[in-house]
Amino acid sequence: MSQRKNEAPALILALITTAALLGGMTWWLNKQGFLGGVLPGSPAPTAQSDQAASAIPVPQRLSTGQRILVVNQSSPQKLAGVDAIASENYDQAVKQLEASLQANRNDPEALIYLNNARIGQGDSFTLAVAVPAATAVDPAQEILRGVAQAQATLNQTGGVNGTPIKVMIVSDDNSPEVAAEVAPALTEHSDILGVVGHFGSATTLAASEVYEAEGVPVISPTSTSVSISGAGDYVFRTVPSDSFTATTLSRYLVGDLGRQNAVIYFNAESDYSKSLKEEFTTALYSDGGQVLAEYDLAAPDFSAGNTLESAIQQGAEVIVLASNTATLDQALQVVAVNRQRLAMLGGDSVYNPKTLQVGGEAAVGMVVAVPWMLLSTPNSDFVTTSRQLWGGDVNWRTAMAYDATLALAAALEQAPSREGVQQALSAPSFQVEGATGPIRFLPSGDRNQAMQLGDRRTWFPLWLWL
Repeated sequence: MSQRKNEAPALILALITTAALLGGMTWWLNKQGFLGGVLPGSPAPTAQSDQAASAIPVPQRLSTGQRILVVNQSSPQKLAGVDAIASENYDQAVKQLEASLQANRNDPEALIYLNNARIGQGDSFTLAVAVPAATAVDPAQEILRGVAQAQATLNQTGGVNGTPIKVMIVSDDNSPEVAAEVAPALTEHSDILGVVGHFGSATTLAASEVYEAEGVPVISPTSTSVSISGAGDYVFRTVPSDSFTATTLSRYLVGDLGRQNAVIYFNAESDYSKSLKEEFTTALYSDGGQVLAEYDLAAPDFSAGNTLESAIQQGAEVIVLASNTATLDQALQVVAVNRQRLAMLGGDSVYNPKTLQVGGEAAVGMVVAVPWMLLSTPNSDFVTTSRQLWGGDVNWRTAMAYDATLALAAALEQAPSREGVQQALSAPSFQVEGATGPIRFLPSGDRNQAMQLGDRRTWFPLWLWL
């Protein structure tokens, strides 16, 4: 598959503004209940060890409503609804899940199960969504919100050619090893016509080998590694690749900040992190700057203080955080010891509630590149509906997952089969309007949309988003 580098999905820079605003927004978010990556009414996340999660048998990782996969989102009504679905008592399931959502509307898993229960044993088209439900609850919930909203919207308006959409949730721990195990199980479900997922780039790459071999179309809403471009004819994504993110950050560093010398922090064990590091280094050299040093956040002897002092001694002007979710804590150590001495830029994984909670005033001035922000389309149907469903504002992961689901549904309208969906998505004429603009794909599987940069009038404090 070819790759075109002259076009890219929209990337918008989110700017954390002033210390005074940080204090005011932190107070407001605490008062509203938004801080921490969950909307009001959500239970606090619970941790689960990777070892315990990886021991879960594959069948227990798949659910259209028979089991709860997001363990921190449970209630007596939801448990009763799940039991009713398992017993094929769909009327009771609808009643219980509606009651559960009345008590806590910010539960996308419950909404997906409710949508499925309303279908019951009727005809449907089934899609799967793969998320790290047990090991990275915040991004899993963000992705599920997008899929749940798209499913609800589609089914309320007649589904696909009169047939509703059913969704299977898959818990993959964001582990390439687990993904390689669950992907074959998904392909064996002949009713599954497409997959939204996976979360991390390495996980998507591991699963895509199976999907490509078995002819199952997959659209990732969050995997950005350049390696995914060309991963196969059945592999697509609604999020821009790291090459576009890197170009955006580099041009901001050189053009807006007027700086040239950067150091970059990354995780040498992460495909995403390495991809962003390499693409940014290339982009910065092309723009007349240079990367003075690279620091591995996952190194056993990593020291935020020592590496920062080394960076300053070498003449660094900017810190670039290309950390992944697994090394966010180490990245935030760098934020803390930096104390705003050097300008800070970050990739989309830095866009996390923990950045606000832990970074605090030390994070003031940080700029991160994200594919979409709510203020770019504040009055859209997607934003209005999301606020009604979840009781708050959603972020780019939700928007990209929504678009991935809409794209699969639009392809199903043309040809309701795995091969038909792939051919529809690959067609030059394919286009559907999504939350973030028109959805269409390049031959590489990347989204085909011109690069856009938010100016200062559209930048908005990161902590207002989930």
